Amino acid sequence: MNRITVLFSLLFSGLISSAFSQETQIYSHDNVVFQDALALYNNGQYQAAQALFEKVKSTTKDGETEANSAYYAANAAIRLNQRGADKAMENFVERYPTSTKRNSAFMDVADYYFETGKYPYALKWYKKVDQTSMSRKDKQRFDFNTGYSYYASNNPKEAERYLSRVSNSEKYGSQAKYYLGYIAYEQDDYDEASARFDQISDAKVRNEKLSYYEADLNFKSGNFEKAIAMAERQLPKSDRREVSELNKIIGESYFELEQYDKAIPYLKKYKGKRGKWSNTDYYLLGYSYYKQGDFESAIGQFNKIIGGTNSVAQNAYYHLAECYLKLDKKQEALNAFRNASQMEFNEEIEKDALLNYARLSYEIGNAYEPVPQVMTTYLEKYPKDEHQTEIQELLVDSYITSKNFEGAMALLEKNESYASPETYQKVAFYRGVELFMDGDYEEAADRFSKSLKKASNLNFEARALYWKAESDYRLNRFQDALSGFEKFKRNSAAKNTEEYADVDYNLGYSHFKLKDYGDAIGYFKGMAATSDDDIRTDSYMRLADSYFVTSQYSPAIAAYDEASKMNGPERDYAAFQKALSQGFLGNTSAKIDGLNEFLQRYPKSTLRDDAYFELGNTYVKADNETQGLQTYDQLINEYSRSKFAPRAMLRQGLVHYNASRNERALGKLKEVVDKYPKTPEAKQAVATAKLVYVDLGRVGEYANWVKGLDFVEVTDTELDQATYEAANKKYAEGNTDAAIRGYEEYLREFPNGLEALEANFNLAQLYFAKGAKEKALTNFKVVAESGAGEYTEQALTRVCEIYVGKKEYQTALPYLKRLESIADIDQNRTFAQSNLMKGYYEQKDYQNTIIYAEKVLSAPKIDNRIRSDAQIMIARSAIETGNEQLAETAFAEVKKIATGATAAEAWYYDAYFKHKNGDFEASNTSVQKLAKDYAAYKEWGGKGLIIMAKNFYMLDDAFQATYILESVIENFSDHPEIVAEARGELSIIKSREAERNSSIDTNGN
Repeated sequence: MNRITVLFSLLFSGLISSAFSQETQIYSHDNVVFQDALALYNNGQYQAAQALFEKVKSTTKDGETEANSAYYAANAAIRLNQRGADKAMENFVERYPTSTKRNSAFMDVADYYFETGKYPYALKWYKKVDQTSMSRKDKQRFDFNTGYSYYASNNPKEAERYLSRVSNSEKYGSQAKYYLGYIAYEQDDYDEASARFDQISDAKVRNEKLSYYEADLNFKSGNFEKAIAMAERQLPKSDRREVSELNKIIGESYFELEQYDKAIPYLKKYKGKRGKWSNTDYYLLGYSYYKQGDFESAIGQFNKIIGGTNSVAQNAYYHLAECYLKLDKKQEALNAFRNASQMEFNEEIEKDALLNYARLSYEIGNAYEPVPQVMTTYLEKYPKDEHQTEIQELLVDSYITSKNFEGAMALLEKNESYASPETYQKVAFYRGVELFMDGDYEEAADRFSKSLKKASNLNFEARALYWKAESDYRLNRFQDALSGFEKFKRNSAAKNTEEYADVDYNLGYSHFKLKDYGDAIGYFKGMAATSDDDIRTDSYMRLADSYFVTSQYSPAIAAYDEASKMNGPERDYAAFQKALSQGFLGNTSAKIDGLNEFLQRYPKSTLRDDAYFELGNTYVKADNETQGLQTYDQLINEYSRSKFAPRAMLRQGLVHYNASRNERALGKLKEVVDKYPKTPEAKQAVATAKLVYVDLGRVGEYANWVKGLDFVEVTDTELDQATYEAANKKYAEGNTDAAIRGYEEYLREFPNGLEALEANFNLAQLYFAKGAKEKALTNFKVVAESGAGEYTEQALTRVCEIYVGKKEYQTALPYLKRLESIADIDQNRTFAQSNLMKGYYEQKDYQNTIIYAEKVLSAPKIDNRIRSDAQIMIARSAIETGNEQLAETAFAEVKKIATGATAAEAWYYDAYFKHKNGDFEASNTSVQKLAKDYAAYKEWGGKGLIIMAKNFYMLDDAFQATYILESVIENFSDHPEIVAEARGELSIIKSREAERNSSIDTNGN
């Protein structure tokens, strides 16, 4: 536009001023002041001239001088850009209709605005001009100026109408034809443009203006060599903008001639439209590098193509993917192939891109969609493709590699031809292991059985036998487990499996559970020689137990000694059992010494209450009543909630009764009833108290005392016992439904009966086994809240388990705390602590969460699943409290041992912390691991993709960054918070990239 404005300034400068200067002679004899004003006006001193014209207008008596003064004053106002100047000129026309200046006023103003480049203003005044009284010369000027003003105001249709009128003018013809040609050029009418340009006769116009457009016209017409020649000829005499455009013409011409090495330097010199390149510009340079084998540089151009939705973009993304593959950047290639496969401009590219996308999804994983779905999409879209067999095999393998064994089994059961029997065997085996690890032993056993039915691979047949036996063991089907382990051991391939090392250990346990202690001894004796310290220690312990229960106390003591030397988690148990064994051998003093040593060495042992009770009994049996009674007191004082506390108190009562200290005996027996009502000990205390009262001759006092006890109904004792025994008999016979009805009837008739506690517990167990957990909960709570008793710990554990299963941690917390404090079984204590940890986390009490997580980690013999739960609680709490250093350490530990969703979370944070530390490549590797191995956990996959997008943008790969974010927005609608974050990141990146790429739409269209 600037060239055009300058040209017309040259052509038309002086036209208006010369017209004005002709008027000076008219008034030279009228008024000196008017002449002075006119002189100032012609010299461009409009402010001073205007003041004098206004003075003349208000003082002259001459009408023509007044009119002329008004005319020039209005013209001066226009040139001074004064407010109301247009109105002043219109007022002049209305007020002086007979003035000789009236006819030229509008044209003069229009010409002024035209001269100064204010084309919309010029058009406004040209429209007011009366064309009927114009001279031919003025009419040509009027038509050209009006046409050009329309052209400059982006109204080509009106511009053509006026410019066509002067296309044959001697003065304006060449200029008019040029602009008419240019209008045709801009409308892509290249034939008309060429015809117009060919008609231009003015050499100056041709030299200054046409070389660039003719070069471009030749390029667009496919005359690439001619376009190159003309553009190179024009380069030395062009301005900066034209140089950029001419380089583009030369570069693209060489590109079309497939001379990519020559195209590159010219394409690089192109500056873009308003300093921005388009997607096509990046594609041309990128493809040129690609054809030269410079894949790194090609990627640097292709990956700036953002949001393309045309054939150029599809082609670019396909070749971008190929470049990534050449440089072994498979994750990047996967994204680019996926993008190209989603476009339908080129069917061949679409299909090949989808094929490569499927292959890469199988190889490295896919965070956008399940890998099997990618394979299925290809098979459905190209059902008779030559790659069908390959994709079918990859489909099956993709289920396996993504650990979706359930999906693989469903697929193979519907499509047996997709894979061999051996593959099905392996899939069923792995699904069984998966279910086993989740604690679903019944379903696991079923999958192992299915695997065994397709036994093609001897190794997997052996392993399935082993794990089927493990499942049966966990289901308390010990005879089936024993048979399974024996079959495994006899299998010819068993010795080649990692499970073989543990089979004798498991055989020992199976015999142990079946009470075949003689056989168990042989297996545990053999395993005691293993190199695995944990198994060796435990084998010595179970060997000792087997000797103990078969009354072989001397070898039991020796085995307990060996177990103790290994510093295992059951050292306290071994010491306790060894003391008991001494007692059974008749070494009472050794037993007493052993128990006292135990109490001194193991102040935190869960067996201390057992030891106190056993020690008290031993003192009493050795006729040391005083020491025995004191020991019972220690037990009661330190462990008042232990099941041994009421027993110790009952023993104290019996000791006093046997020593004829009847009043003291009654005191202890009543204390048992008062502190531990409804327990078996309380019932026994009532029975013993009856004997004492009888001895004292105070039976009436006994009767009055018993009437106040709600758990003893003396008159219904026989009916109570008969009803309970009927229910118990059905329970013993395994007739579950009849047993349930019997216990329910007993508790309706005798809610506080002699056996109410045991009836509640047995009924709860039966409900629980049938899945009626809400019913079971009621009865378990009765037992759990009854005080210290034989069933208290088991019932309390079940109460906690049911509440935790419903995630009602608020309700579960007090029960969990109590279980932690009274549990004799380590596993129950660990269960309580691990769920206290989770409960506090649910309540956002992160300090207590970490405290209990550390307790769990310090517990002996916890499996990796519980260990990873504790680590993840520490990590999450650290994240919530902003302690990212602790979180990073904890997640690193989780990553080593976790499985499933926990592992997915750990790998996400591994990527997160690596991103924060600026290690973007390593962070992407972690996201790839997350996508490949944990695709089922979509939320973590989506969050990981956002991290990956940030990594790629920091690595200057805008395509990868934006494509990943767009894919997240498209594929993660079930996770609105992830989509919202992706939208925010995408908006930031697009805004930055739009500063250099004109093809980017930042409005989301």
